[in-house]
Amino acid sequence: MTHPGKKKILFVCIGNSCRSQMAEGFARAYGSDVLVAASAGLMPAAIVAPNTARAMLEKNIILRDHFPKHIRQLGRARFDLIVNMSGLDLETVPGDSQISWAVADPICETYERHCEIRDEIECLVMNLILSLRRKSSNGSDSSA
Repeated sequence: MTHPGKKKILFVCIGNSCRSQMAEGFARAYGSDVLVAASAGLMPAAIVAPNTARAMLEKNIILRDHFPKHIRQLGRARFDLIVNMSGLDLETVPGDSQISWAVADPICETYERHCEIRDEIECLVMNLILSLRRKSSNGSDSSA
């Protein structure tokens, strides 16, 4: 399915249980006018971390239907931008462009730490969305 004018963004972390799920949730909630968001993990967990779901609920973003996915489950899907949150090399992931966000993994952290990291990811996602909106309004077709 194509989405004319929208950039396909993939958020990747290790377990697809915390960071990339938060980023996907924010991107879908705030940026659906300029992007189509997905997330995946390199070694996916069994579930979205309960503290992640709880922290996102505080922002009125429900992750109930989200689940961890392996990056291989994406098949041959292509993305305009891959946001690497894993801290690892992702050379083998197909995409036109790749950026890295150095965001701590809250998986074994307190709920309060989940909230701090959630807020950091929210800012990063909003900056990405604003950048895409500026490029869209300027008529630029280059990726973020």
